[in-house]
Amino acid sequence: MSNSISYPLTDHTYDVLVIGAGGAGLRAGLGCAEANLKTALISKVFPTRSHTVAAQGGISAALGNMNDGDDWRFHMYDTIKGGDWLTDQDAVAYMCKEAIPAVIELEHYGVPFSRTKEGRIYQRAFGGMTTGYGEGTAQRTCAAADRTGHAILHTLYTQALKHGADIYTEFFVLDLLFSDDGACRGALAWNLVDGTLHRFHAKKTILATGGYGRAYFSCTSAHICTGDGGGFVARAGLPLQDMEFVQFHPTGIYGAGCLITEGVRGEGGYLTNAQGERFMERYAPHAKDLASRDVVSRAMTIEIREGRGVGELKDHIHLHLEHLEPALIHARLPGIAESAQVFANVDVTREPIPVLPTVHYNMGGIPTNVATEVLTGPDGAVVPGLMSIGEAACVSVHGANRLGSNSLLDLVVFGRAAAQRCIQTVDPGAETPTAPQAATEAALSAFDAVRHADGPLSVADVRLEMQRTMQDHAAVFRDGPVLAEGVRKIDDLYARRADFRLADRSLVFNTELVEALELLNLLPQAVATMHAANARTESRGAHAREDFPDRDDERWLAHSLAWVGADGAVVMDTRPVTLETGTAEAESIPPKRRVY
Repeated sequence: MSNSISYPLTDHTYDVLVIGAGGAGLRAGLGCAEANLKTALISKVFPTRSHTVAAQGGISAALGNMNDGDDWRFHMYDTIKGGDWLTDQDAVAYMCKEAIPAVIELEHYGVPFSRTKEGRIYQRAFGGMTTGYGEGTAQRTCAAADRTGHAILHTLYTQALKHGADIYTEFFVLDLLFSDDGACRGALAWNLVDGTLHRFHAKKTILATGGYGRAYFSCTSAHICTGDGGGFVARAGLPLQDMEFVQFHPTGIYGAGCLITEGVRGEGGYLTNAQGERFMERYAPHAKDLASRDVVSRAMTIEIREGRGVGELKDHIHLHLEHLEPALIHARLPGIAESAQVFANVDVTREPIPVLPTVHYNMGGIPTNVATEVLTGPDGAVVPGLMSIGEAACVSVHGANRLGSNSLLDLVVFGRAAAQRCIQTVDPGAETPTAPQAATEAALSAFDAVRHADGPLSVADVRLEMQRTMQDHAAVFRDGPVLAEGVRKIDDLYARRADFRLADRSLVFNTELVEALELLNLLPQAVATMHAANARTESRGAHAREDFPDRDDERWLAHSLAWVGADGAVVMDTRPVTLETGTAEAESIPPKRRVY
């Protein structure tokens, strides 16, 4: 078969190619287009349907609108502590300092933030945010009611259009294209609408494809959250970093998984067990319900394990808003009230919401430096032409546990940083290098093999087995035997990953084929997560091992790296955590015991 005949290609040439058009991708794309770089964004869904739209509570920045004297260094401290000292402190210092101009810039772009009576941006309390190196509770999270991600995403989309970025909507990227020397030269994509294939040549390619939450059975992630960029990187023989750190959000709606923002607790909501006890006072006596997410998720899980869960099966927890004024709920939490009614049949002004910890965020991902360039391994060498931002990337500003409202900030600050790096390094007048034809042929051959797969299972069968394995063996609490069994199961599934058959082999809006390709992107990340969790013999942040309950800085103050081979072989290594801030304006924060 001649791929070039079977799959005619349309070629496109750009200075910058952004894969993913959520918050991170749009911010990078509009920044490049604004600087007159020829820029393309590819999105498998309409951009305003990207998962950024689901971010509710807000975006953190030390503006000081609600706490006089708030400082970005306090924000930096909270982020490093929240990440249990696995954060790279130079990246955290950069993010927290740049948060202030980045949020003000969003306001100038048109984000309709909620306002104080003085007309300033309204800021609410969020877990782990303090008024001064661990003291007090900071109101640092800038909010647009409880639809902050929605407001930011729509604003960035209109700005990208305004500045002339080309947006390819409902295009699915099949794989990256590399030159023989390992430089990324663009990507191959499939137009879902008409079935045509397109080759994009670019001087810089930015992966902004989001997290891989759909590797788990129960998650707050949209069905599009299949971490496609991580799949591309793994297939290219590059490592994934800190994949064992998967955040469970404490308050997913029981039975549905739909997110209830931490902003509910920031506005005064609280959790109770079957005895009506506000149990967080026992686990985090100072921060209580506003402790960091991993602490609250584990506390809830312990309450349920010990028989104090609510409901007929005693398998969830109650979240209370009914003591709050209805006017406050309707002004600041209208989306939450609606979600609770739709997904739990609960009127939040009269009764509590049933909630349960649910997979929410991936701290790990594609390793990058502060300039958002993808790294090849422990030595910090850069992959020429390839960058990554947002939840797809691991820069690492979240370390072992992300603080709420730092995710939208990560998107905006490092989307902006990626654009700045492209402006510095891309010559728009220079010729755009291209990958050899063999790279295209290999990607087309792999695509054709999936399209004509003829195994004994359905795509849904393989996906469900992966999701249940991850949910059962890499959950809120972990231990050696359970992880070892998880490694065996996920490795066996990875070896059988192509044992499915497609009923639909067409090229026009073939959603079954899309799901098969997404599954093949999810699986190497599931493998990396399980192996990395099994290898890290300590507890840190979201990675809580019952057989190794203590943090071990002597052995494990290091980022994990996992290479997943095509044959299923997994190679593990580490790279050092950066403990210096890289700026004279802020001192580094030495590791210490993490308590709330």
